[in-house]
Amino acid sequence: MADKGVEHTDKRGYVPGPWWADLGTWGAVALIVFGGLAAAWVFFRLPGTPEEPASAYYGVSKVIAIGLVTVGCTLLGRRRTRAAAIEERNERERA
Repeated sequence: MADKGVEHTDKRGYVPGPWWADLGTWGAVALIVFGGLAAAWVFFRLPGTPEEPASAYYGVSKVIAIGLVTVGCTLLGRRRTRAAAIEERNERERA
């Protein structure tokens, strides 16, 4: 009976999102730029480049792809929000 006042929370259902989920537009643009600079670094074989450039290009391409997908989703979300707001305003004007 002592545990009636105790609140039980089940944290097993919590699934953390990916690290890039909250980047936003400018964070995604920064990822794309960083990936481009890293690709140039590998292309010119500057210090720190791995012996096998294919592995470096693979990592760089993942960073650029995450940036492109994030910026695309952010811009599409803004476009849908703007279209919904315009449609709602048009419906209010008709009434």
